[in-house]
Amino acid sequence: MKAELTSGPIGRTLARLTVYMIFGFFAIIAFNLVDTWFVAKLGTDELAAMGFIFPIVMIISAIAIGLGSGASVLVSRSIGEGNNRKVQRFTTDSLILSVVIVLFFVVTGILTIHPVFTLLGASPKVLKLVRIYMLIWYPGMVFLVIPMVGNNAIRATGDMKFPSIIMMFSVFVNLGMDPLLIFGIGPFPKWGIAGAAVATVIARALTFALTLFVLHKRHHMLSFDWPGLHPVIESWKKLLGIGIPASGTNLVRPFGAAIVTGIVARFGPEAVAGFGVCLRVETLALMTLISLSTVLNPFVGQNLGAGKLDRVQGAIHRSQIFSLGWGGFAALTLFLLARPIAELFSHDTEVIRTIVLYLRIVPVVYGFRGLFGLTTSVLNVLKRAWDAMALSLIQMFVFLIPGTLLGARLWGLPGVFVFIALSWFLASILAAWWLARSMKTLICSEM
Repeated sequence: MKAELTSGPIGRTLARLTVYMIFGFFAIIAFNLVDTWFVAKLGTDELAAMGFIFPIVMIISAIAIGLGSGASVLVSRSIGEGNNRKVQRFTTDSLILSVVIVLFFVVTGILTIHPVFTLLGASPKVLKLVRIYMLIWYPGMVFLVIPMVGNNAIRATGDMKFPSIIMMFSVFVNLGMDPLLIFGIGPFPKWGIAGAAVATVIARALTFALTLFVLHKRHHMLSFDWPGLHPVIESWKKLLGIGIPASGTNLVRPFGAAIVTGIVARFGPEAVAGFGVCLRVETLALMTLISLSTVLNPFVGQNLGAGKLDRVQGAIHRSQIFSLGWGGFAALTLFLLARPIAELFSHDTEVIRTIVLYLRIVPVVYGFRGLFGLTTSVLNVLKRAWDAMALSLIQMFVFLIPGTLLGARLWGLPGVFVFIALSWFLASILAAWWLARSMKTLICSEM
């Protein structure tokens, strides 16, 4: 397999791959919105059930993303080395490992539906709806996890187009199946929230089949030879060495958001409503930088494997400059459009005030927040995933949570937002230093 990312203009290559990745992220957001929009038409209890289900879906997704990161790192570096056997072995072993982990979560999930969702606060009526959904969703979890891991392996080749096409395809399937199975249109049964779960599983099953097809037929990345249990376990150790901390890094962020939401809740439900809107707007504003950090993973991996450290440094440098530039553009745009954006979501004066306040403070550091994401992505490829996780924990427990508590006490809601921004600024400075030190160590070891 040819290493596609080890030659050609660095900036142009990163830009092309990032555009494909943006479409993929839009597809992920659209998939969740489609389900929520149709289920909302069934009633408040059904919508509440989806609200309780969402954190569990996010946890499983974070674990799948972590496994996918491990696969992407090891596959991309093997491609850079020109070792096709290792490419096939790591791809295949990552999928086998995913199946083993999924089986564990399926059994555990089904057995703990009642205690877990009761602990989360679901009422008996809502819990009944949650149970209906999860008894379908849990067995179909393999169709969520395998494509996420497989698509990361595909991206490791430098192919961002096909994973994005596969994700967009799943959105259209879900969009078509949801109304048919939820409301019983035409010959289809009216299954309500169960229909939403079945539609999701069908859409994911099709992406499962497409992902395996692309892996096998287009990229020839699957191996059907059994090397023995010991080599597979050794491969799993390497995958988990990156996957476990990468999953932890992904889990830290929603956990931190939940804690900050609790701090914001002290200022009333209007503040929480406005803060929730801002988090969604923020996701869109940061999507380009998130896509770039994802693209850096295979780019750096292939070039490290090929021993082209100059291209690695060039990619990091260009990405950092772009991050600061895009962050500045996003901050200025949101500052000027803060009130119109707020009025799109609410007519409540306090909600609007919260949104405007946030969008005129926190986006100032979006460029630095992008630097932080780029750093953790590169550290994963350098096989310093535990360092990346440590940086995320420092950002949350050292800077974010103590800072927002102090800000709330000193200056109220504006203080919370100021310290959110300050936490990302300080964490990004630390991350940039950490990455520079790691790269220096790597360069010295290669000399």
